[in-house]
Amino acid sequence: MLENRTMIKLCGMTRGEDVAYAVNTGVDAMGFILAKSPRQVTLEKVKELTDNLPPFIARVAVVVNPELEKVAEIENSGLFDYIQFHGSEEPKMLARTVLKSIKAISIAAQEDLTEVEKYLESADYLLFDTKIGSQSGGTGQSFNWSLIRELELPYILAGGLGADNIEEALKQLKPLAVDINSRVEAEPGKKNNHLVKKTVEKIKKFKK
Repeated sequence: MLENRTMIKLCGMTRGEDVAYAVNTGVDAMGFILAKSPRQVTLEKVKELTDNLPPFIARVAVVVNPELEKVAEIENSGLFDYIQFHGSEEPKMLARTVLKSIKAISIAAQEDLTEVEKYLESADYLLFDTKIGSQSGGTGQSFNWSLIRELELPYILAGGLGADNIEEALKQLKPLAVDINSRVEAEPGKKNNHLVKKTVEKIKKFKK
């Protein structure tokens, strides 16, 4: 049953061989970072990487405080199913997009959860990531999961998830989906097949 399954997004894709391997492991979605990052890719690169992607794997554009023109370019490219907003975007920007929207909320302390109410009406999904200084994700570190344990809404969990801690995260939080990236890499933008496989297998074995 779908409700017993944790959906899997593999983010920071930059190489064709990593996309192919992710397809074979059975991930549900792939993220392509269009914002400034060691994993940044262009729309042209995304097209190249996703040209042979089979159906039913979602493609997510990851952006940080984009201009409206950039959002329109992403929407009109036909390359994506979702836009994941990782900055301080206004709710009206999310509400206006024609693609499904994901709003990342970076967590370091209880007060960061005030952002949840702000985006509940405008975002299709909320994603919780680790807040360290001004970094917008990709830290490789987890936040204090107890801060969101009592939240009664479906969400995507991110922030330093890998083979060594994914089972504990799933047991504690039972998220709708998980977003894995830096903890399954050999280096930024280059996935480690062994770590991807090990992490995905553990997620698929977990029953809510």
